[in-house]
Amino acid sequence: MGVFPARKFRPTSQNNTPAARYRAALARHPFMLFGLPFIATMVLGSFFLTPATAIRYERYDRKVRQLTEEEKLGIGKDKRRIDLNEEYYKLAAKDLDNWEQKRVKRLPGEHDGIL
Repeated sequence: MGVFPARKFRPTSQNNTPAARYRAALARHPFMLFGLPFIATMVLGSFFLTPATAIRYERYDRKVRQLTEEEKLGIGKDKRRIDLNEEYYKLAAKDLDNWEQKRVKRLPGEHDGIL
């Protein structure tokens, strides 16, 4: 009984095709045909996507930064100073025991909530 060869039989007409040459090169240099293109794609993609990311953050900065320096300086000038004791005494002076419940007038066609 004969021993089967370890390699598959390929006719000589298939040895010169691009697929056969690629298969042979892949067997000898797998990193050059798979790893190097993958790494090159990742590195070049990061360089090409950097400007797009920068544009995104520049648009966000323009949207957030709307006040000029003069407006920033005048923001807190007209505020009333809050004193906690004064606010406490204002609430304590109100009569919270005598109040009346008033119904809000509904818009036309709006359900009034009564079933």
